[in-house]
Amino acid sequence: MKRVEIYTTRTCPFCIAAKRLLDQKGIAYEETDVGANPSLRAEMMQRANGRRTVPQIFIGGEGVGGCDELHALEHAGKLDQMLAG
Repeated sequence: MKRVEIYTTRTCPFCIAAKRLLDQKGIAYEETDVGANPSLRAEMMQRANGRRTVPQIFIGGEGVGGCDELHALEHAGKLDQMLAG
């Protein structure tokens, strides 16, 4: 299974929803909280082509977007394929 990374802040409801979906599917992920760390947020923005909002989700190093995009992949039946590679 490909590595899943998610940049979050603690109180973001979209971050919570994205992590809930990953948890429900039993998908392990690495979480980076950018809320109080400007250098981590800058790293996230560089990787996410300038996007500032959280969550920013990466699967196998590829940016997939945020919560809405993650759920869209799941509803289209593409998330499992993307994770498998």
